[in-house]
Amino acid sequence: MTASDRRIFCALDTTDLDHAVRLARLLGPHLGGVKLGLEFFNAHGPRGVAEVAESGAKIFLDLKYHDIPNTVAGAVRAAVTSCRPFMLNIHASGGTAMMQAAAEAAGEAAARAGAPRPMLIAVTVLTSLDDADLSAVGQLGPASEQVLRLADLAQRCGLDGVVCSAREIRSLRGACGPGFTLVVPGIRPAWSGADDQKRVMTPAQAVRDGADYLVIGRPITAAAEPVEAVKRISVEIFAEIAAGQLAEQMGAR
Repeated sequence: MTASDRRIFCALDTTDLDHAVRLARLLGPHLGGVKLGLEFFNAHGPRGVAEVAESGAKIFLDLKYHDIPNTVAGAVRAAVTSCRPFMLNIHASGGTAMMQAAAEAAGEAAARAGAPRPMLIAVTVLTSLDDADLSAVGQLGPASEQVLRLADLAQRCGLDGVVCSAREIRSLRGACGPGFTLVVPGIRPAWSGADDQKRVMTPAQAVRDGADYLVIGRPITAAAEPVEAVKRISVEIFAEIAAGQLAEQMGAR
């Protein structure tokens, strides 16, 4: 597996356990991991997550916890203990106390389970929302400003990174530095449609701007040959990485 492959997480947005397991087994050797969300978890719970994990694929548990601090801390402990995810997320809009409680709970639960501590990632603004949507719910200012505000709060609370639109990558890098992980959904190859994501970008563009992980769903899962779709995306990412490295070398001369 190459560095470009490891950046890709495939979103398995399904309630079909057998289908999810088949895709995880098929795609696992070719990408960084798979994302399991609310649809899947509500249908199959931790046991379903464990079955998918048996494929060897790393799990991004996309449940977006958002509640009072004690409740979220308990949910994080349960998720870490029963699901052993590589990554899980919470809503930054839950506030400082909630995020700090979640970060502490993740570390404690992993230590007790003898498991690696999962990456704890904050959700800033959902990629299905644009400025008009935020205005409709009383949020003043553009989505990009709210993303920066919530990312700064998450970093100060000890979280590992944020989920963000690819269009906010550059501003987040400037605000949070190179060590802050950026997980980017809303990624669509040029040969794929935008679906229901309003703030989208191609894999090459996202990598060029500095994305760490790309979450890609239907362009892979709906493809006639999912593995070939992953390889096609990986080639696109690799070409962008190589071009960036060449540009750096030329600039150093």
